[in-house]
Amino acid sequence: MDMDLLVAPIIIFLVVVAPIWLILHYRSKRQVSQGLTEEEFGQLNDLIAKAEKMSHRIETLEAILDTDSPEWRAKHGHI
Repeated sequence: MDMDLLVAPIIIFLVVVAPIWLILHYRSKRQVSQGLTEEEFGQLNDLIAKAEKMSHRIETLEAILDTDSPEWRAKHGHI
């Protein structure tokens, strides 16, 4: 009697839920393996360019501070 209560949900799971889950799972795996889209690649390149620009600005600011106030690193805990 107890087994009869489990048979229907198990059959519904195997016939309906499991195939949908497998399809969605492998579709997402395929999308991940395809890599970046053109738009994502462009955004990544933009971020790289901005990071390089910021790095250059920081180096410039540190050089100015080193010239104008050589002790600034020691005062602020930078070595």
